[in-house]
Amino acid sequence: MRERRRANRVNFNAVITIDEVYNQERVIKGQREVPIHVLDISKGGIGFIAQEELPLDYYFNAKIDLGNGKQFYSVLKITRFEEKEDGYNYGCEFTGLADILSLYIDEFEEEVSQ
Repeated sequence: MRERRRANRVNFNAVITIDEVYNQERVIKGQREVPIHVLDISKGGIGFIAQEELPLDYYFNAKIDLGNGKQFYSVLKITRFEEKEDGYNYGCEFTGLADILSLYIDEFEEEVSQ
């Protein structure tokens, strides 16, 4: 099977809290925080596990901290999910990730692979 990913995935263990899930018409998780456990990151997006079901094609804001003072805020779009025994496994893509932030992820990938 041919690999179709646009960017390499790097294992990345972090916990991020979602405080709002929205699309263009409405917000569905306004004041309640949803903790997620990030599994991996790439220039394309992140993979994570959450205990709550979140809808496809919705967005959320996230603060990503790669360590060494490299952190940024980004909007992520939920593009896939799979129900598992321990929660829900999600895939998200970055929406409008700036070039400089993409370089942060490249540098993080180099640090991890050494």
